Amino acid sequence: MRTYLDCFPCFLNQALRAARIATDDEEKIKKVLDEVGMMIRDIPLESTPPESARLIYHKIGEITGNLDPYREIKSESTQKALSLYSCLKSHVEKSNDSLLAAIRIAIAGNVIDFGANWDFDLNVEVAEILDKDFAILDYNEFKDRFNEAHEILYIGDNAGECVFDRILIEEMKKPVIYVVRDVPIINDATYEDAEQAGIDKVATILSSGTDAPGTIFKTCSAEFKKVYNNSRFIISKGQGNYEALSNEMGPIFFLLKVKCHVIANNIGVDKGDIVLKAKQRSTR
Repeated sequence: MRTYLDCFPCFLNQALRAARIATDDEEKIKKVLDEVGMMIRDIPLESTPPESARLIYHKIGEITGNLDPYREIKSESTQKALSLYSCLKSHVEKSNDSLLAAIRIAIAGNVIDFGANWDFDLNVEVAEILDKDFAILDYNEFKDRFNEAHEILYIGDNAGECVFDRILIEEMKKPVIYVVRDVPIINDATYEDAEQAGIDKVATILSSGTDAPGTIFKTCSAEFKKVYNNSRFIISKGQGNYEALSNEMGPIFFLLKVKCHVIANNIGVDKGDIVLKAKQRSTR
C-alpha cells in the first residue's frame, strides 16, 4: 500500500506522542518534531507507510536516546490481555463455530495499537467486536486453504495482541511459525513480548529480521524470506502488516480492525470495520 497525503499528519502526531513517552526534555521533543517535519518533505508517496515510520521512529530513538519507549506499556498490555485469556477461551469453547470465534477474538486483539489507535478501552472494544459483523469475510476460502495446509505462517503485530493470537493458534491445532519484529518499534511485538504472552508454548517464534512497524519484505532476513516463500498458508495481523504486504504475492489472509480512514478507503470498507480478507496466490 502506498503512502497517502493524510498519512503525513499522522506521522507527526505519532512522533510527538512517542517523543513525549521517551523523554520529558522539551528541547529534545521539539527537535524530534523539527527533524521529522524535514523528513516528511522527502517521503515519496510510492513508499509504504511502515517504510516511512521506520525512519521516523529511528530518528526519535536517536534524538531522545530511548530506543524502546513503549517497553512498560507493552508489558502492561500483555498483562491486561492475559487477564482476559480464560474468559475469551470460554467464549470460543461455547461458540457454534469455534474457529470463526477464535478468528474474531484475534481481530479483537488488534485494537491494542499505540501507533494509529492510541485512545481505546480494551474491554469495551473486545465486547463490541465479538458482536460486530464483518465488513469482509472470506471465511470459506480461509477454511478451504486451512484444511489443505500442513503448517501456518502467522505474522504477528502488537504486544498484548499476541495473547489473542494465541487463542486462534490453539484453536487451529496445526504447527505454527509466529513472526515477530527483530527489535522494538512502537508497541510491535518482539520475541520477548510473544514469550510473555505464552506464544512459545503453542508455536515456534521467528523474527522477521525487520526493524519496521510492518513486514517490509526488503528489510527482512534471508531466513524469514525463505520461510515466507515456502509457506502455503499465511495469516497477516494488523494494519502495519497490511500496509507492507498488500502488494506482495502469497497465500495471505489479512486479519485486522480498520483504525484509520486511509486504510478503510484502500480496502473499501469503513473505519472501525473488522476484516478477514484473502489475497490471491501468485508467483513472486
